[in-house]
Amino acid sequence: MPETFLPPAARTVGRVVVWALGLALLFVLFVVGWIGVRGYLAYDHLASAQRQAPAIAENIGDLSAATAALDRVGRDTSAARELTSDPLWRGAEGVPWVGPQLAAVADAAAAVDDVVTGTAKPIAAVADGFGVEAFVPVNGRIDTSVFAALAGPAEEGARAAASARDDVEAIDRAPLVPPLADAIGSLDGLLSEVASGTDALSRASRLLPSMLGADGPRDHLLLVQNNAEWRTLGGIVGASTFLRADKGAIELDGQLSSADFDRYDDAVLDLGEYASLYGAKPGRYIQNVTQVPDFSLTARLAQELAKREGRDVSSVMSIDPVALSYLLQATGPVRLPTGDELTSENVVQLLLNDVYLRYEDPRQQDAFFASAAGAVFTAMTGGQVDPGALVSALGRAGAEHRLYLWSADEDDEKILADTTLAGAPPASDADTARFGVYFNDGTGSKMDYYMTPAVQLGWSGCGTGATPRTLSLKVSLTNNAPADAASLPDYITGGGSYGVPAGTARTVGEIYLPKGFTISAATPPGDRAFGGAIVDGRQVLSYSVDLEPGETATVSVDLTADTAIRDAEAWVTPTADATLSPVVRASCAPAGTGLSLE
Repeated sequence: MPETFLPPAARTVGRVVVWALGLALLFVLFVVGWIGVRGYLAYDHLASAQRQAPAIAENIGDLSAATAALDRVGRDTSAARELTSDPLWRGAEGVPWVGPQLAAVADAAAAVDDVVTGTAKPIAAVADGFGVEAFVPVNGRIDTSVFAALAGPAEEGARAAASARDDVEAIDRAPLVPPLADAIGSLDGLLSEVASGTDALSRASRLLPSMLGADGPRDHLLLVQNNAEWRTLGGIVGASTFLRADKGAIELDGQLSSADFDRYDDAVLDLGEYASLYGAKPGRYIQNVTQVPDFSLTARLAQELAKREGRDVSSVMSIDPVALSYLLQATGPVRLPTGDELTSENVVQLLLNDVYLRYEDPRQQDAFFASAAGAVFTAMTGGQVDPGALVSALGRAGAEHRLYLWSADEDDEKILADTTLAGAPPASDADTARFGVYFNDGTGSKMDYYMTPAVQLGWSGCGTGATPRTLSLKVSLTNNAPADAASLPDYITGGGSYGVPAGTARTVGEIYLPKGFTISAATPPGDRAFGGAIVDGRQVLSYSVDLEPGETATVSVDLTADTAIRDAEAWVTPTADATLSPVVRASCAPAGTGLSLE
């Protein structure tokens, strides 16, 4: 055995160091194994929760079954949270590279558990007490106590969902491995939808009792927009229906066609800066009240015009035939006195085109629209409605800017504020630059049924922080009317009444630019120039284009700014085509992305 030159004390220290290193290695191996096993078990529980989640949606009509499914999902999410929150796991979150991965998994598991146990289960527990059928009218009445019972849990659930969404949004995805970063991104989107849905439920549970007359009778005006003749918010007001609500009972209280309203020489209310763009037109005639991109002004104009016809209303709602097609998915087909059957598949074509081919007399058209409105109202209030489909229909209509609501009551308006139902003009925030891309018919016709817009957004010069960036918008319009469109009925073509040849469609467009950006390039259609104005501190470009069948015109605008904003949206006039989303988005990804409405 070779002789050592180390003294005994040094040899003892050496053995201690070796043992310490060995124990440290064993501890590291133990921690790795511990975290690995617990991570696998957490993944298994989250996967189980994901597999069971569809049962909740499938059983929405049977809240007892849905609640039982939520209980099972809650056990899995709670287990996943516990497995990823012990001291060893949390301590390992400080380790380079692997730490951010573990922290992201733990934060995601906690957020999911918060949504299930702090949002979904409390709401379902209350709703289970009266059944989902309580959310729809039965014999023309809704029990308003249902919403009173939901108000507290829904408001608390909305806060929990919003907090969970914010926690996941705050996760730094830069150091994460791609699969985990993608999973966190998907979860972020899902929690945003959950937060939006629970916020809507919270607001509805506080708003609906008063709107349904729990505190006394309420009179409402329902406007039906006609997307075959464009206005900024969708289309002209083609029919007006009056509803009365008293202690949850809802009844039809009369209808007026646009011809029943007087025309005025000047606007019935002050239009403010919108008059610089539209003149007095939005306030002179009921058909034009949707020309302004602010539904609160639209509603007040409609309220005043109805008052001058002897009808006092405390709220104004608006819907279009595409939204009506969504509601018919909840009611099923509706039979009309004419023998026609309204379905989710045919209602848009029937109301926006076929009726004009069938009846040349506007009075007959109005009678058909009135019978359709009455039949759908009867179906909606009669109780034969699929609750899940109804909620889905209303949510989709609101998200697509096809459903609006305004109330003269200040407390109601506070609840509606910041929702899509309020119909406020698009406004940019710290994260998103927003355009308004709007179309108005200039033909005096129903030719917009055949018109198709295509809206594209894109970024260039994307970087980190506040950097010079270019945001590009391109708007194309195509007249898809048949080649012989000039032979269509005058009520569809306009018959040349406003100087536009039959078959040609004239569109007057407005582009509301986001604040903080400056125009670097702008191309109007053809040889025409842009007009415009300044509204609420933002620049608005206006243009006009005439298109014969088969023709297309394009407008483009490039904007620049030194900004940290990475997202953009264009809010577009809703059309008769349900496949065209009225909200177009683009993200300032490294390669630049764009989404099209086409």
